[in-house]
Amino acid sequence: MTPEPSFREKYRFPASYWNANLTELFERAAYYSMASFIVIYLGRLGLGDYWPSTLNGVLWFLVYFLPILSGTIADQIGFRRSLLMACVLLVGGYFLMGYPVWFGGQTLALQAGKEVTAGLGVMVPVAMAIVLIGIGGSFVKPCIAGTVQRTHLGKATLAFAIFYMVINIGSVFGRLTAFFVRTKLGKLDTIFVVSMVAAVLAFLVVALLYRDPESAVDPAKPKRSVAEVLLGIFKVLRSGRFTMFMVVSSGFYFIYNQVYNVLPLYVKKTVELSPAMDLYTMANPITIVLFQLLITKLFGKLPPIKSIIVGTAIIGLSMLINVAPLFMAGGVTAKLLLPMGSLFVVMTVALIAFGELFASSRLYEYIGSLAPKGQEGLFLGYANLPMAIGSLVGGPAGAWLFNKVMCAGAVTQADGLLKLDPKAAATGWIILTLFGLGSAFSLWIYNRWLQKQA
Repeated sequence: MTPEPSFREKYRFPASYWNANLTELFERAAYYSMASFIVIYLGRLGLGDYWPSTLNGVLWFLVYFLPILSGTIADQIGFRRSLLMACVLLVGGYFLMGYPVWFGGQTLALQAGKEVTAGLGVMVPVAMAIVLIGIGGSFVKPCIAGTVQRTHLGKATLAFAIFYMVINIGSVFGRLTAFFVRTKLGKLDTIFVVSMVAAVLAFLVVALLYRDPESAVDPAKPKRSVAEVLLGIFKVLRSGRFTMFMVVSSGFYFIYNQVYNVLPLYVKKTVELSPAMDLYTMANPITIVLFQLLITKLFGKLPPIKSIIVGTAIIGLSMLINVAPLFMAGGVTAKLLLPMGSLFVVMTVALIAFGELFASSRLYEYIGSLAPKGQEGLFLGYANLPMAIGSLVGGPAGAWLFNKVMCAGAVTQADGLLKLDPKAAATGWIILTLFGLGSAFSLWIYNRWLQKQA
């Protein structure tokens, strides 16, 4: 009978593995320090009703789409050099995001205006920041995941579980730090200082501790040019079943993207003037950390497509609960520990985390099953495309849904908050719910079609 491995043996991984995870922790802390406030910040800078969400959608799109290219580059120049470059880009991007307030003479309005009032002194550094953060972030994910893949010592499940846990710990750490710093100093733009410091810490970990795992640069591996990578997109899109899955599954990420678009706008403009969005959205990583093992144990044997369908239905239904406070006595601003509108948003974010636990973890497994035999690696390289599409569409669509549907007939009150027409606001939440349920139904139809093809 084989003896049980000791705790030390079970969790023994090379130093590169642990240093990669530490790098990921600080990089995720940097990103989520500012992610929950980006649309609010850009709106208060004078970018109007639509540009903040549109630019945020572009940022998420770059982070998810560019790994197709940056992962190929990292394979050729090495993970360490790629991570050092990525951290420099991230520090520069976060600096440029805060530049209009720190050095550009801009002041943040109490509430965002409907029209664009910002000039080139705001638009140029913000656009450059989006590009730098997008490119920098796109290098980190394939480098860290690649390190985990090459250092798991035959314990891939455990290694990636720790990696996923570290992502969420970094997310919590970044949000908490940003909350204390911005509330202590009373300035929203200080969230970018937190992001810069966390990115610098990630740089130091890479520079002082991280070393490329063995075969991080494989001279025998054929090098792919950028043109070959882009042509690979067309190759996988020629697979009808992959393309159809990419379209129907992007609905999940369209809804998920509203955590950082519609929810911040809704709370900031209609519920409270100074919302703690960093704390509210922290319900997502906390829920994942607390329930990941339990959900895996109870539902891990569900077929991947069924698990993804359940997760998509959950994320759609999570939006529906926000209808309740609209019709309660006192409305969304009535208080029970938090304003009712904010309390239900926290519940929404927690429910979305359950959707992630069912769907996100099974996405790669399912895409691998869709790939033609011998092309699994190629298809998995483009597995982030549904996330990229959902994010790119979700930004502007979320802004339109909030401003044109939810805020239809809204009245500005003396304190600057909007008093919503409950029926109009409920219509917006119901539309999001129906979109999520429609996506789940589309996935079910897709799976039935695929079974018939087989």
